[in-house]
Amino acid sequence: MEKKLSRGLRNCNPGNIRITKDRWQGLRKRQTDPDFFQFEEMKWGYRALLRTLQNYRLRHGCQTVRDFISRWAPANENDTEAYIRSVCQSMGVSADFIPDTDSKDTMCALAAAISRHENGVVADMEDVEKGWALL
Repeated sequence: MEKKLSRGLRNCNPGNIRITKDRWQGLRKRQTDPDFFQFEEMKWGYRALLRTLQNYRLRHGCQTVRDFISRWAPANENDTEAYIRSVCQSMGVSADFIPDTDSKDTMCALAAAISRHENGVVADMEDVEKGWALL
């Protein structure tokens, strides 16, 4: 039996970014999911994820992995502490690690860790890096 893709992967939205007024590049012309953005290709979903994380630093003052994930996955929707542990384990860092939001390697690792937690499978790093290249 073939395993069904997670919602985030079906939507090419590996971070499960909720629909907002933002008009992301690479959105599917027809949005059929009532809650989450749908992108044409995975690289566009990763671009949106990476750009959102960069904006968390610029606009919201997020510094540590704990700060980023607490904003990304608020406790009213998630087990935020488990999410932080999962991301930190994937990245091999502590919750107090301060990611360099201008570092391709660091940010792609953070995006891949978020995608893994959201979708239950290891991210395709080629897709993540294609998203970074679109920034």
